[in-house]
Amino acid sequence: MDAVIKSFQPRAEALAKAEPIQKPSRVEAEAAARTLVAWIGDDPTREGLLDTPERLVKAFEEFFTGYNVKPEDVLDRTFGEIGTFDDLVVVRDIQFFSYCEHHMFPIMGKAHVAYFPVERVVGLSKIARVIEMYARRLQTQEHLTSQIINAIDENLRPRGVAVMLEAEHLCMAMRGVQKQGVSTVTTQFTGVFRDDPAEQVRFITMVRNGKGF
Repeated sequence: MDAVIKSFQPRAEALAKAEPIQKPSRVEAEAAARTLVAWIGDDPTREGLLDTPERLVKAFEEFFTGYNVKPEDVLDRTFGEIGTFDDLVVVRDIQFFSYCEHHMFPIMGKAHVAYFPVERVVGLSKIARVIEMYARRLQTQEHLTSQIINAIDENLRPRGVAVMLEAEHLCMAMRGVQKQGVSTVTTQFTGVFRDDPAEQVRFITMVRNGKGF
């Protein structure tokens, strides 16, 4: 008997061909929240939950403001008065909050960024704003790391960029294996950092214990 081989269209490809979903209205979003409250077994009409859908939608507007910002809007201004400075700039311990795209549970962590400027530098707060912009979206930590480094690399054109993220995922701490205090570390490098392992070591040393300046 001949084997029967069926061709299955990959789910991602099928979704890509689907019609784009229009952004629901606020009323529709609040109705969806009420549905979820009812689905878990509570009464969305009781006093304590009556305004919860409205509060949740307002909170989501704050949590996910990153969708409304572009990296070029954040990194649009640089400064050239740096004298003969040509070494790396390191910004450590930038706290961030994000949400896992698989379960929509919080991700809490710190970001560390370094870059080798070429003649001009960017305001230090701008590095934090880039992290904030991408963190305030549904994310995986790996993708967040990639987005941060690509935004800095493409907009500043430095000689190299290094990014390290350390974070705890509550989707791992509160559900599934339920392991608290587990830290996930991701790194990515471009330019000088990618090509010279010694610069990677210097960056990690600065991040870990502040030595190496």
